[in-house]
Amino acid sequence: MRSFSFLTKMTVFGFLLSTLPVLFIGIFSYVTSSNEIQKDVNKGKYQLLVQINANVDQILTTVNHTLNQVINSNVLKKAMNSPLNVSDFTLYDNLRDELLHMQSFDTKLEDVVLINSRHNWMIKNSGLYRFDQYAYHEQLTSLIQSNEDTAWSMNPSVWFYSEESADSAKCEYNISLIKKLPVTERNPYGLIMANIPSCSLQTLLQYDPEQSDTTMVLDDKHHILLHPDHSVIGQSISVTGFTDTEKLNEQSGQFMSLINDQKYSVTYYKSPTNGWIYLSFTSIASLTKESQKIGIYTLVVCLFMLLVTMLLAWIGSRRMYSPIQMLLKQMDVRTPEIRQNRKNEFQAIGEQIQQLFQSKTQLESELQQHLKQVRTLFLAKAFQGQVKNNDLTEQLERFGYSTQLQAWESLAVVTFQIDSLDGTRYEKRDTELLLFAIHNMIEELIPANNRLGSVTIDHTVATLFGSATVEINDFKTALFELTEHLQQQIQTLLELKVSIGISLPFDSIAHISLAYQEGLDALKHRLKLGEGIVIQYENVNQGKHYLNISYPSHLENELIDAIKLADKDKSKELLRSFLGPVFSDQMSPQEYHLPLVRLLNSLLIVKQESGISLNQIHPGKSSLFEDLLHLNTVPEIEEWFWTRVIHPMIQIFRDRQDAQYHNISEKIIDLIHHHYDTDLSLEECASRLNYNANYLSSVFRKETNSSFSEYLATYRFSMAKKWLRETDISIKDIAARLCYNNPQNFIRSFRKLEGITPGQYREKHISS
Repeated sequence: MRSFSFLTKMTVFGFLLSTLPVLFIGIFSYVTSSNEIQKDVNKGKYQLLVQINANVDQILTTVNHTLNQVINSNVLKKAMNSPLNVSDFTLYDNLRDELLHMQSFDTKLEDVVLINSRHNWMIKNSGLYRFDQYAYHEQLTSLIQSNEDTAWSMNPSVWFYSEESADSAKCEYNISLIKKLPVTERNPYGLIMANIPSCSLQTLLQYDPEQSDTTMVLDDKHHILLHPDHSVIGQSISVTGFTDTEKLNEQSGQFMSLINDQKYSVTYYKSPTNGWIYLSFTSIASLTKESQKIGIYTLVVCLFMLLVTMLLAWIGSRRMYSPIQMLLKQMDVRTPEIRQNRKNEFQAIGEQIQQLFQSKTQLESELQQHLKQVRTLFLAKAFQGQVKNNDLTEQLERFGYSTQLQAWESLAVVTFQIDSLDGTRYEKRDTELLLFAIHNMIEELIPANNRLGSVTIDHTVATLFGSATVEINDFKTALFELTEHLQQQIQTLLELKVSIGISLPFDSIAHISLAYQEGLDALKHRLKLGEGIVIQYENVNQGKHYLNISYPSHLENELIDAIKLADKDKSKELLRSFLGPVFSDQMSPQEYHLPLVRLLNSLLIVKQESGISLNQIHPGKSSLFEDLLHLNTVPEIEEWFWTRVIHPMIQIFRDRQDAQYHNISEKIIDLIHHHYDTDLSLEECASRLNYNANYLSSVFRKETNSSFSEYLATYRFSMAKKWLRETDISIKDIAARLCYNNPQNFIRSFRKLEGITPGQYREKHISS
């Protein structure tokens, strides 16, 4: 199975995370908006039906009230009891006026028919008729014989027109209000009918041919009273394809119905006045058409949002993946290798980190071994006097001996040597191994807080013993008992005789080399005392410390450097500092000659190596060594060294430097200008130019009046200001280019130098 990179997985996840909410929101908004449209349409249809019902009921109520007024009029009452012959034209005219008065534009009445079956007459708009001779006598008689005294009914329009005016009927059906007369009779013999053409109420339906909606009115028998299509008026609602009449049993409601294989939303309202049903059919297809517009808009918006979110997901994934990619690059892990091994980036990084931890553990182990070796080497140099006093305490604290050094009040050096291997089970080649065994036994038997690490020097094992005891006699007793115990353990375990030398007690770690010499000198007395001894140095030197001629080698080196740099003042000061320690020791006059001759010899070697002839500093024929040995006082010796050797050499070096300094400074400046963006140091410049670093530092300061580090920092800041003014490099990248460990150090240094931050400096120069 193919393994996808974490970038691909993160991108796909981002796509899904952005796509699913957008799809959900789009579908939800589309469905919600469609439902809301349908609800709003249905609500509007319901309100329309209520309004139509109110308008129709208003007309019907007005007709009913007007008809009641006519019925209660004296003219009608008189007419109902009259045969209404030709001679009764006054009564007829009055009656016609009453009937015509009812027919107004507001009531929509087109004809009012008055029938009297007892006196056999009928009056309508076209005139007075004999009822039994009227063409639709039987149909109208059936209305008189009906059970209801007052009713609204739908009747064919042809019933109420004479043959001469039958073609003038506007509608095939009339909506008639029928009342039996007289109203006070138990057996009425007449009726009055107010006829409203159904077509005249058509405008109340507010029909729009461009809409797919249909509004109609049914009577209580589900016959069509009003309809936009005049041809279906008077017929059953089933002719429209609607068959769910059983659902019209509530006062109002809405439901879905299938009409002619199309879905419609049906809204109905039943009039509380006459029981007529007001229906509205709304095609779902028309609602869907409106919803499709919303759907298209929603789709466009969702597609735009998808593109934006997917683009953001892609960009965001790559940005979030960039640290992983950088980490893989730094670890030299390639993506094809990850896919080939069917691993993801984190597994590869985890393996690399695990390897790093393993390497770290291995390095720490090796470092501990090297640390022990370095510590042993340092202690060996300390015992031999090859470490400066200033460095001795500092280095011992670095090696973890700070607690002991602070606690110890009395110290002594103990030396161990194997007496002889003759008569033992060991051979000469086992010497190093035996010394190592003695070394280990010393470190096991002497507590760590009472010793430094033991070292082996020229077949001698030496260690420094220390104690917080102030009383010297107690310290000596404890040390002697400890060495005897060590000697016995070595004899018992290794079957080997060793001799032990103990130095005089001292109170400063600076005397460690002197105490080591005392321990060695004590061991030399085996020639007289025999093997297997434990001897203290105070027993062989009358309790006095070993005489050590002090020679300040480090001051000699500094003096030679000052001479090479032609630094007159410093050279004179260092000469005085050198002679001070030499003459501070209590020695014979002959012993003082040794360090003086050694210094003269070192100066002559420098002269020779520098190509300076002896005649340039000593034109006479006498020997410098002979002249030196004839001097008797310290001021004479100091003056002689200065005037006869050191000052002439300084003048020669100064003449040479005048020609060399300028060239050296230019070379250093050129290195700074070309390598300012690296970890350039004075030591590296000295290595490239083949000079001593201290010498270069003095030359550069003398030529430029500034130190190397100051000049380098100034040039780097000039480049930083140039980048801030002329480029859009980020402050972080500028700090990295100028070899700062982190941007904060760069910002802090820049603010200290310029008084403002790098960002403020850039804004200031961009705005200007």
